[in-house]
Amino acid sequence: MKPPRAALPTFSPQTLAVLTPLRTGAARSRAELAAHTGLSPSTVTARIDPLIAAGVIVENGTDDSRGGRRPRRLAIRGDLGTVASVDLGVERSTIGLVDYAGTSLAHRHLVLDLAEGPDAVLRRVAEELAALAAANGAPTVTGAAIALPGPVSAETGRLVAPSRMPGWHDVDVAALLADILGVPALASNDANCMAVGELVGGDSEALNQVFIKAGSGIGSGVVAGGRLYTGRSGAAGDISHVTVPGAAPVPCSCGRVGCLDAVASGSALTRAAQEAGRDVSDVETVIDLARNGDALATGLLREAGSMTGGVLATIVNFFTPDRLVVGGSLSASDVFIAAIKSKLWADCLPMATENLEVAVPRHPRVGGILGAARLFLDAAFGPETARSALRTSARS
Repeated sequence: MKPPRAALPTFSPQTLAVLTPLRTGAARSRAELAAHTGLSPSTVTARIDPLIAAGVIVENGTDDSRGGRRPRRLAIRGDLGTVASVDLGVERSTIGLVDYAGTSLAHRHLVLDLAEGPDAVLRRVAEELAALAAANGAPTVTGAAIALPGPVSAETGRLVAPSRMPGWHDVDVAALLADILGVPALASNDANCMAVGELVGGDSEALNQVFIKAGSGIGSGVVAGGRLYTGRSGAAGDISHVTVPGAAPVPCSCGRVGCLDAVASGSALTRAAQEAGRDVSDVETVIDLARNGDALATGLLREAGSMTGGVLATIVNFFTPDRLVVGGSLSASDVFIAAIKSKLWADCLPMATENLEVAVPRHPRVGGILGAARLFLDAAFGPETARSALRTSARS
């Protein structure tokens, strides 16, 4: 059963100029809005007051004073609507409900067999979302967002040759999900969503970040100037098929050999451990073996971290980000993380690493759904050019 429909809000460019900084956390008061936008205090008030009267914005407390009366804190009303958000994974998926203020209302982890195909998987997701919404009394679902473990074309919104999703190539997943749920939807790559998830409730000064998802596969997302950077095609930052110098000639799904994903991903480590006679079913088991002193598992994780760090060193030297975030199941391995850091500091210029923070995710279990929902809200609360990214029907 489809959830009840609700229209997405529409705002003028003048209103968006003050609404967007509030929604993204760039400003929290009238004074901060004036400083951020360059508008006069009276103009900010003239634009904010109607939004408060309409129930779009609320005043919910005060910020610290810098002299004089403490400023009233402004925020988007979360209960204006709910985004049904999905982080689809090869080994584990997460579904959640995120309100319009970007707050996670509820989430649940699922095990889905992506080989069942897009229609069957998304219908199961829809059933689970409906149950989650009913159990938590969430506001009306007004949109959906989905993070996918494969490349998503920025031009068509379709999946492009996902290596671990048989039967999903060239599928417009967002449009299919929109059909099933009856609300507008948006799809993006999972590493990109996790990169955006790092901006939720984080340090606004870390405007340049690289997020590495090192799980069953390896991917990355780039945030430049506080905004997700995808490039013309949507593939910016995808390091999966960077050839690792000196790596074993392991065949990759792209048809080449020695790609980072083929030699250093969780799937690659699991396969290597199995070939060496270890009884393992996933990379988490490999990590557990290393924690218990298994020399083979420790060596595999160290080598994978070093190879990943070598690829990242080129990115850090070129981009000089504020933060490098390592997420995914491999981020639970101290050996893997230490090997990445060692390679970075060995191969990068001192200026590139002097102020670099290497971190694990702020939201390790829900970063994907938070980031996907944030991207949806960026489009829904944006100008028409941004709203065009939302899909409404697989048959359109």
